[in-house]
Amino acid sequence: MSSSPIIPEATAPDAESATPVTPTSLKVMTVNTHKGFTALNRRFILPELRDAVRTVGADVVFLQEVLGTHSRHSRRVNNWPEAPHYEFLADTMWPQFAYGRNAVYPKGHHGNAVLSKFPIVHFRNHDVSVSGPEKRGLLHCVLRLPGRVVDVHVICTHLGLAEAHRQQQLELLCHIVRDEVPSDAPLIVAGDFNDWRGRAHEILEKGASLREVFVHATGRAARTFPARFPVLSLDRIYVRNAGAHAPVVLPRRPWSHLSDHAPLVADIDL
Repeated sequence: MSSSPIIPEATAPDAESATPVTPTSLKVMTVNTHKGFTALNRRFILPELRDAVRTVGADVVFLQEVLGTHSRHSRRVNNWPEAPHYEFLADTMWPQFAYGRNAVYPKGHHGNAVLSKFPIVHFRNHDVSVSGPEKRGLLHCVLRLPGRVVDVHVICTHLGLAEAHRQQQLELLCHIVRDEVPSDAPLIVAGDFNDWRGRAHEILEKGASLREVFVHATGRAARTFPARFPVLSLDRIYVRNAGAHAPVVLPRRPWSHLSDHAPLVADIDL
């Protein structure tokens, strides 16, 4: 009678090899999800958007205009997910996520979200709406990376369409940075700034020592809107106490039919 082969037991790793590797950089991505629909809400494309976002392989994803819930769409759209959109997008790739509700209406709500491969140990959503129906927010998250003494701070941003509102919101952003972010902590601020006149750079540099990664690398902010033929520089990635390399605007295919904003990606050196 033949005996079963003996499979040796796996050797337990020693303490040194089991220690998590300390990350020296983070790949970040920012994208306006347009509530999961194509332009003019013609087609629901959130599953396609999730597949595309996953291929980027970002450590941290900044989302704007992401739906928390919408009772009418959930009844009418066949492949509408049961989970909130930010949780659906996070799936199994980003075990940590935070959501900041900005706009609330009878049928649901939407806002900003951060997806992270690293623990989010704290988050706070700041309502920076100025006046009128336009609701905007800043979602501040604190990320704890293995082996790092100082936590990494990230702020997902969506500013208003009116110039006067943006000016006030940028000042509020500077105030939040001064109040909530330690002076030695790495900081990444990314999202949809709607800053087509380019006024944010000077305000954020003077008020919060932030610099924009595309401006630093190429001398100008990236054009991201409309995604099909980008002419306006609305989306940004700003950093403090961190470096950046390889900032890119993701190509029109497949992104131009997944969002009205072209997504931005950059490697942030910690």
